Amino acid sequence: MQELWKLLASPRHVIVFEAAARHGSFTRAAEELNVQQPAVSAAIRQLEAALGVALFTRRHRKVELTAAGKRLHADVARALELLLLSARSVRQLARSDYVTLNASSAFTYYWMMPRLADFHALHPEIDLRLQSSDREPDIDAENISLAIRRGDGAWPDCHSAPVAEEEIYPVAAPHVMAAAVNLRGIPSLLHQRLIHLEEPIRERPTWAQWFAHFGIAGAAPQGGLRLNDYALVLQAAMAGEGFAFGWRHLTDPLVERGLLAARRDWCWRTGHGFHLVWSKNRPLSPAAEAVRDWMLAALPGAPA
Repeated sequence: MQELWKLLASPRHVIVFEAAARHGSFTRAAEELNVQQPAVSAAIRQLEAALGVALFTRRHRKVELTAAGKRLHADVARALELLLLSARSVRQLARSDYVTLNASSAFTYYWMMPRLADFHALHPEIDLRLQSSDREPDIDAENISLAIRRGDGAWPDCHSAPVAEEEIYPVAAPHVMAAAVNLRGIPSLLHQRLIHLEEPIRERPTWAQWFAHFGIAGAAPQGGLRLNDYALVLQAAMAGEGFAFGWRHLTDPLVERGLLAARRDWCWRTGHGFHLVWSKNRPLSPAAEAVRDWMLAALPGAPA
């Protein structure tokens, strides 16, 4: 960084250079930056002196980038855009006028989306932002209001409320289920094409564990389709790619609509569950409390 400081002389010169290069005009750059045109010219001269190369060819009422200037502008524009995005994200951390719900893409799409119209009708004033991720984020460090986590409900940094018991049964497209004429018992599922969920970070149950729960010796077949996102798993199952795990709280509505068929009699209750969590270290905003209470009231069996 010391070398960069020496080469660029001042970070201000880089911002002035980017504006001048983008507009092709020192005058228009000065207008954008709310400075006088001579200040832009001076900043560009100092930058050129520090780098030892001309960045612009000066013409009457016009400036053009040299080859060196084009090279520098390409990298500077990219770097400043990334810096702008980062600054916007950091500034958002300090805001409290919106509510962020972090969840898997499958929960967001199959649980939240069907209920959003009802939520907006009840709370049109709340800016609810749905955030999907392939990991369990630090809700304090990332300023997340609410999140969905899988586990036993005991996290030292979070309050939690149960959303659904973890219940898993096999699902498939109706025509795939109907075609599996030899599906008389759980062992026969070993001979069907299976869709495997292999998330890169979060721990999720496997077909091998599912079979082991029912006392089936040996691992599940290694063949079949492997996907790293449960929303994609369900899409593949509905498209007829094979048998997939059906988490009851997400797939029961799809079964009722005829998009999937299920063997609910082969249900594995893992002892874990899915929980709505929020920080113990900072209070929820009134808007976040409203979202939390609305979600819990939408659960089956919740008081009307």
